[in-house]
Amino acid sequence: MKKITQIVFAFAFVLLLISCKNTKQKIQEHVSNYNTSSSIKGGNVVSTSAKAFLNDNKIEIRIETNLEGTEINKLAYKDTFPDLLKEMVKNDQISPSLIEEGVKFDVYFLSYNNIILAQQLVDKEELAVLENGSVVGKETAKL
Repeated sequence: MKKITQIVFAFAFVLLLISCKNTKQKIQEHVSNYNTSSSIKGGNVVSTSAKAFLNDNKIEIRIETNLEGTEINKLAYKDTFPDLLKEMVKNDQISPSLIEEGVKFDVYFLSYNNIILAQQLVDKEELAVLENGSVVGKETAKL
């Protein structure tokens, strides 16, 4: 009976090791899930998509709008973009667990002709800023 228990335990341990995913696999899974199920609410958003850069441990998220790429629109979305990022973290579209593993999310808010209206790289420090409002000793980049 003891031998059977040891064999079952060893088999379960091997299955556990096989089922563990590495960071690159988690990135691919997150991008796939994002592209099939994510939507961003907002009157001007046309589409959103994610792309994985496995060698850089980075996920690029593009939010495409029907807005013009004007300075007025850039200024208007400069202040509201962090709120959108907070909502994306809350909805796990930007994954805090992947960020803890060193993955960075490069998020772009684009006009209809691909002019960047707002952009932010979300890493561990920026995630802390989004979740807490500020980090002592860190000055956040202005959009």
